[in-house]
Amino acid sequence: MPERSFHYKNHQFPVCARCTGFYTGLIVFLIYSFFFPINYSLNLLIISIILMVPTAIDGFTQFLGLRESNNNLRFVSGVIGGVGLIIFMKIAIRIFYNIVGAYL
Repeated sequence: MPERSFHYKNHQFPVCARCTGFYTGLIVFLIYSFFFPINYSLNLLIISIILMVPTAIDGFTQFLGLRESNNNLRFVSGVIGGVGLIIFMKIAIRIFYNIVGAYL
């Protein structure tokens, strides 16, 4: 929907504001993790899940018609969720690699 996307110089972004936030959060965290070492632990896994909660709340409450979100809130919740998602994925890939790597 055009009203759920950002516009720049009369051109609509190809994705919604929340997805723009997700991509921004993913990229920012990947750049950050390239320069600063991160200890991927169980605590960080729990934090990553908690970081995805605001995105889920924003999306589901809007989907259920309980309220109408705006693009700024969608973007911010997307950034937070994007950071949580990339942390979660990096931990999941490490766990998968450790399990599968043990059998190769």
